[in-house]
Amino acid sequence: MSYYPIFVEMTNRPCVVVGGGVVAERKVEALLNAGATVTVISPSLGGLLHSQVEAGKIRYVGREYRSGDLIEYEMVFVATDDKKVNSVVAQEARERGVWINAADDPSHCDFILPSVLQRGDLVVAVATGGSSPALSRAIREELESYFTKDYAELTEVAAEVRRELRQRSVSPGAKAWRQALGEGFRRLIAEGKREEAKAHLMDTLG
Repeated sequence: MSYYPIFVEMTNRPCVVVGGGVVAERKVEALLNAGATVTVISPSLGGLLHSQVEAGKIRYVGREYRSGDLIEYEMVFVATDDKKVNSVVAQEARERGVWINAADDPSHCDFILPSVLQRGDLVVAVATGGSSPALSRAIREELESYFTKDYAELTEVAAEVRRELRQRSVSPGAKAWRQALGEGFRRLIAEGKREEAKAHLMDTLG
């Protein structure tokens, strides 16, 4: 398998999750957080999914998967441990040009889901090409100690400065940004000196 890493805009993208257990709950939660429109197809639901149906957050089809269920959707996430279901859904998905992810079944995936570390708008994704999800998680957990919560504010301030510089038609190059985002800027963020950190960036870049 050969994967090309991308981040996909998911706002209002129609997605379907096949399965109603714990794995499906994780898929649905991540999709909702990304702004997708989610339908779940399963004969039964776990407690969290049931609550989301009652709250109107997701649409629920209470039965087994059937041929034709993918007509309305752009992505399908299969969250069952049934290889036969995976195969049937994958075949229809590929016939209809619908992207598919089947949990723990790379051979039936058009895309895989990395282990993700998020600090505000900063997202660090770790993947092993589907060969070892456990290793991906382990590496992501190691990175958590490096990418502290300060990185959320660091990212936010850098984005603000970039917007303001663009409004002034100032476009620093990559080298200038690397130097500006160095130790001095990060130390100010870590010390809680947001405005000083922002001023430091503006002075260095503008």
